[in-house]
Amino acid sequence: MENITGNVTGNRNYQITQNRELSWLKFNQRVLDEAGDSTVPLLERFKFISIFTSNLDEFFMVRVGSLYDISIINPDDVDNKTGMSPEVILNSVFKSVTPLLRLRDKYYREVLDALANKGLKDIDYSGLDSKHQKQLRQYFEQFVEPKLSPQVVDSRRPFPNLENKSICIYVELINKKGNRLDGILQIPSSLPNIVPIKGHPGSYIRIENLILPFLQELFPIYSIEAVRIFSITRNADISFYEEKFGDEETDYRQYMKKLLKKRKSLNPVRLEIQGSKNENIKSQFSRLLKIKPSQVYFCECPLNMKYAFSLESLIPKEVAAELLYPHFEPKLYSWYKGSENMFQTIRRKDRLLFYPFDSMRPFLDLLKAAADDDYVTSIKITIYRLAPNSRIASYLCMAAENGKDVSVIMELRARFDEQNNINWSEQLENSGCHIIYGPNGYKCHSKICLITRKVHGATEYFTQIGTGNYNEKTARQYTDLCLMTANYSIGIDAEKFFKDMWLGNLNGTYSNIWVSPKSMKKNIIDGLNREIAKGRQGYVVFKANSLTERDVIDQIAEASKAGVEIHMVLRSICCLRTGIPEETDNIEVKSIVGRFLEHSRIYRFGREDSTCELFISSADLMTRNLTRRVEVACRILDVDVKRQIIQILNTVLADDVNARILKNDGNYYKVRENGHCCSQKKFLDSTFQPEEKKSIILWVKKLFGFDS
Repeated sequence: MENITGNVTGNRNYQITQNRELSWLKFNQRVLDEAGDSTVPLLERFKFISIFTSNLDEFFMVRVGSLYDISIINPDDVDNKTGMSPEVILNSVFKSVTPLLRLRDKYYREVLDALANKGLKDIDYSGLDSKHQKQLRQYFEQFVEPKLSPQVVDSRRPFPNLENKSICIYVELINKKGNRLDGILQIPSSLPNIVPIKGHPGSYIRIENLILPFLQELFPIYSIEAVRIFSITRNADISFYEEKFGDEETDYRQYMKKLLKKRKSLNPVRLEIQGSKNENIKSQFSRLLKIKPSQVYFCECPLNMKYAFSLESLIPKEVAAELLYPHFEPKLYSWYKGSENMFQTIRRKDRLLFYPFDSMRPFLDLLKAAADDDYVTSIKITIYRLAPNSRIASYLCMAAENGKDVSVIMELRARFDEQNNINWSEQLENSGCHIIYGPNGYKCHSKICLITRKVHGATEYFTQIGTGNYNEKTARQYTDLCLMTANYSIGIDAEKFFKDMWLGNLNGTYSNIWVSPKSMKKNIIDGLNREIAKGRQGYVVFKANSLTERDVIDQIAEASKAGVEIHMVLRSICCLRTGIPEETDNIEVKSIVGRFLEHSRIYRFGREDSTCELFISSADLMTRNLTRRVEVACRILDVDVKRQIIQILNTVLADDVNARILKNDGNYYKVRENGHCCSQKKFLDSTFQPEEKKSIILWVKKLFGFDS
């Protein structure tokens, strides 16, 4: 059953919904739009081109890869938002990507030329003088050539199994008999993406452009007729293999290692070729790689843009400062007195951190204090993504080595972070931490940590619940909330949650937290129903990354029809169409893309600030989060923390600079030209309120004995 006309089919109203994949592509266009925004610093614009590119890479590896599998296994399956089959969705995706690549090429040329005027230059080998060409030849012969394995493809040397997203060079060869042959050279990932030009500050050559002048030497017995740089994107969705994990596999960590090896050789889902479009080349590559012509893309932009984040190191700091966002240091609140006071500080009052504008240090100090505190008996935590050099993991190891009972629910299936998590799980286990991998069949995506203290026979709970990962790196890049509380009721909920996870019980009941897959979706729908009962006095705000869950979408539409005022800030995917008369015309959806990645999840039910229900959550409003993952949302009980979060929500809702608003045609538009409220800038500008700054100055004076 295919239906893309917006009709009601069965029990589903397709008029109010749109396809997930096509909505995501519109999100990635909003990312690319930042590269075309002249108010964004030049090198940051270049980074947005890189982010767009890596986003698109992952999209093809995961979403397109998954759809490809479904189209083979269950071709009659239909999308419950549009009625489209997997094949129809794939064809729509392939068609929609091409204009985005043309736009990326345009922005790439513009920004590359502008950066060159500022001293950052992408140099071609032929444009260098003989002295610098000699330097590059020496570098090539010493460091590059020994790692290269050029190959000719023929009956005895089959086409190689090229690695996912590796940069490759295709060479059309002619032998001495005049026969045409195919030559392939895969550039090893161990080589740097760019090589700085000595004596030319700010100048660099991309590794593929360094190799090209020496191709004749690499294929010495052939004549070279044509050269193309290309890259294959492979299906990286290994979820279909999870069901093969059976009782005979006794070590889940070893099983995940096997799956990661499989990822490198899965079927190709996209072919990128650098250079102008050529139908003969497309046909030839489609045959060689057994890929459809619709999955072949030509572009001018480099196929690997990760080097964008290293360019600032090539130029003086004062020059780089002009090309980057202004530097900032996260805030430390006046209540923060260091690690030795964290238990007292949280016992006195709930504390909220708002990353990246607030420093993560108070939470890190809480963990460090727990590792050393004689009264702490246990630390329990869920881990999804850790930083490569994680202080959090180090403190957990320290706590276990100090005799604390440290229990970790480690999710090994955090996509593209699997190997990092495997490494950390081994290190944590070697330090004495107890490791489990979450309930069978469900990813544990929760962000919850419980520290238990026993003081003179009494039990104290210090609970941290957040919207983001325990990752010091992303805490400086993503907007997230971190609640630290000594509330006993929340602590009891957290204790019960961890006991349930250890037993594999997904049906636990709690007082102040919602846990998927059992209660999260039901409680969200119940919250909507309570607002529906209020009619036009009803009020709902959702801030999340994405909205895809059909039942939640339908209930939001029901709330709109009942007159409830609904605001949603959804950074990425929104499968709901707004502004449909008598269906979704009381709903406003905004997306904010800016300097920091909007990542916090907040649910608000109720119009009055003092009486509304307010939750922070690890869960997006997506089917996977609400039905196939273990997620935790926490009710906000502290009045001042509640006020802080409402202020954050109101500021985000007022954004008319970085925000785009969703219209009923499914497209996003600027709220207004020349807007005046950039929420992220406001949060940065208000890093210290005057009274906060004064308090911290007094504290520093006291610390160093300058009270007078």
